[in-house]
Amino acid sequence: MAKYAVIDIGTNSIKFHVAEKNDHGKWSVVVDRAEIVRLGEGLQKTGEISSEAMTRNVQAIEDMVKEAKKMGVESIAAVGTMALRTARNADKFVEKVRQQSGVIIEILPGDEEARLSYQAVKSGMELADSKLAVYDIGGGSTEFILGEGDSIQKKFSLNIGAVRFTEEYLKSDPVTEEEYQQAVQAIEEALDGLIFEEKVNKLVGVGGAMTNLSAIKHKLPVYDSDIIQGSQLRLSDLKKQIELFKSKTIAERKQIIGLQPERADVILAGAIIVMIILKKAEVDFVTISDRGLRHGLIIDRFGD
Repeated sequence: MAKYAVIDIGTNSIKFHVAEKNDHGKWSVVVDRAEIVRLGEGLQKTGEISSEAMTRNVQAIEDMVKEAKKMGVESIAAVGTMALRTARNADKFVEKVRQQSGVIIEILPGDEEARLSYQAVKSGMELADSKLAVYDIGGGSTEFILGEGDSIQKKFSLNIGAVRFTEEYLKSDPVTEEEYQQAVQAIEEALDGLIFEEKVNKLVGVGGAMTNLSAIKHKLPVYDSDIIQGSQLRLSDLKKQIELFKSKTIAERKQIIGLQPERADVILAGAIIVMIILKKAEVDFVTISDRGLRHGLIIDRFGD
């Protein structure tokens, strides 16, 4: 069967996804993992990708490309999102990757990232013909897609990410109550323009923050996509987890079962963003999709 690879370069992590397609067009996963290498570390402050972040991310991509080629993939699609959309030296990073690994990165506009995330959700869930809102929280931005069944009605991207608000507001270890309140206020203001004009029948959350929050709820020592896919996270669950994160140092958070240790510093900001989205949508819970941009991209680029 033909194998294809996707490298999704985000602000916080790089996701590496390899899948193979049979003669009937059905996909099966070969490799699916995320490496938290923080391309956007310090980006909010300087406007540029630091030399340290550039070096470790270029190396991570080169290693993924070598791994994909060893598996005999037919083609590799590499895309960049918020960090590369905003960094002044994004072209330098793209050129370094090209020189070192031979891969050309496509920098996705925010609405295209949103479209692909919606496509990924569609591929993994039965969507009734009802009002649907999908969001994908990243390190530097959050994509929103509003639709009904298979039809996308509106898609947009907001500069709201867990890394950004952590670096700006949640600086102490553990965070202070004042920092927490400032972060909540800043995120509420950033989401002020998020208006759901019609009642949302189903809210679906995508991305590493969502899957980690669900894994914590289910106390998963080892990640299990079968449990996460389609699981629900209630507003009451979020409030309990936020209190838990606030009460612990980053080192203590790393011991929380279900939480990727590399996300320990940014998980609080991610949880706050989710909480406010639920309140804005006026729903009590969000359904988690284990599938994200990488799944939508591989179908979109190599599905025919």
